[in-house]
Amino acid sequence: MRFNVVIRYIGVVLLLNALFMLIAAGIALVNHMDTGFYPLLLSFFLTTALGAFPLIFVESEKNISSKEGYLIIVGSWIAACFMGMMPYMLWGGEFNLINAWFESVSGFSTTGSTILNRVEALPRSLLFWRSATHWLGGIGVVMFVMIILPAIGQARQTLSNAQISSLAKDNFRYKAQKIVQILLVVYLGLTLLQTLCLRIVGMGWFDALNHSFSTIATGGFSTKNASIGYFNSPAIECVTLVFMIIGGMHFGLIYATVIGRRSNLFRSEVTRFYLYSIGIAGAAIALALWIGGYYEGFMESLRYGLFQLVSVMTTTGFATANSNIWPPFVILILIFFSITCACAGSTSGGIKADRLLLSTKSILSKIRQMQHPNAIIRVKMNNISISEGLVQLVNAFILLYLLIIVSGTLVFTLFGLDLMTAFSVAFSSMSNVGLGFGEIGSTATFSHLPVPVKLISTLLMLLGRLEIFGLIQIFYYKAWR
Repeated sequence: MRFNVVIRYIGVVLLLNALFMLIAAGIALVNHMDTGFYPLLLSFFLTTALGAFPLIFVESEKNISSKEGYLIIVGSWIAACFMGMMPYMLWGGEFNLINAWFESVSGFSTTGSTILNRVEALPRSLLFWRSATHWLGGIGVVMFVMIILPAIGQARQTLSNAQISSLAKDNFRYKAQKIVQILLVVYLGLTLLQTLCLRIVGMGWFDALNHSFSTIATGGFSTKNASIGYFNSPAIECVTLVFMIIGGMHFGLIYATVIGRRSNLFRSEVTRFYLYSIGIAGAAIALALWIGGYYEGFMESLRYGLFQLVSVMTTTGFATANSNIWPPFVILILIFFSITCACAGSTSGGIKADRLLLSTKSILSKIRQMQHPNAIIRVKMNNISISEGLVQLVNAFILLYLLIIVSGTLVFTLFGLDLMTAFSVAFSSMSNVGLGFGEIGSTATFSHLPVPVKLISTLLMLLGRLEIFGLIQIFYYKAWR
């Protein structure tokens, strides 16, 4: 294990973060040198110094092992979160050490939970940095490094394997370099397109860019206390809804659809499952809200119910209504989709629709196998047989995922949280949703939670963002030897 090589790559990631700090400081300068200028400028210098140091003293290495790759991935996330909290701490306000760490991890992991009770009290420069952490974390900080450093050669393949799950790779029929380029092109394209669309329907350029950062990264940080509900605009909600749905789809399939490839969104079994789930669950929620008298008509119920469903299903976490007061039937649907979420290959968190569909098919195949013991029954996705090893890995992931949520719930109850709040904090953090129920409903924040709960929540956020196995592998260092 060459720790000097690992530190060198982490240094490059820190330099990327420093660049966005500098951009945020530039925004402060344009806005009459607002109060975020000096915290961001000082954070830029500190982050640049830490990032440049290993680049100066450690020689470049194109070939890295898979073990080094995992350490680079995990180390980059932790280092980015650690330096990302510096602007918050230096600015002050509601940010103490724990709150700054929480906000930074929530941003980079695209969870979107916040400790801020007064989001609009932040200067524009810090609001931009806050949204930028979403955008950097959405596609993965390492992915940006892989596209801006073409000289890293074979290391790109290793880092790609460590960063992208096996399910997400299934719809990428390209080499590692092409995969990274596709991800970045789609990511940039969707961000710019949504910014333009939001501006057209009446949102200002600054708010449009920030909300696009959060939407495409499926994060949820807003520039307003009331989130998207602040604008009270069906047009803005419609644009955001469409891009949340797109942000929850496999980026490789989006690219294939745009260039006219045969393997595209329209032929994807998982995409159909994802869209059917939105349609059926959205209609069920709208009916329940309408019949329950929560809104005047079916269309108004559909407006609020569908938006909230897609928001939690894609783990974006925007809010236009207080879902805490909705009926238990609706809350249970929202909780289910908060955990299962959108598609692999997107920026969303959670178990993913791919795993849910594959696990369901494996259960059905076992039932058929019991009925026909001599038959050879294979699990297929898009008419392609899935290996038994991948099926077992998916089922193990789902089981471990649910066990972590249950364990988190139990631990949180020890610190005085009621059962619904404890469960909400656990699945919201693990699935990178940002919204929950109980004391952390769609109109509440995490500011009042005990310090241990906040710290454990950040661990769950990282576990969820790195899809469990990526993070826990670093604890098996002795087994690597």
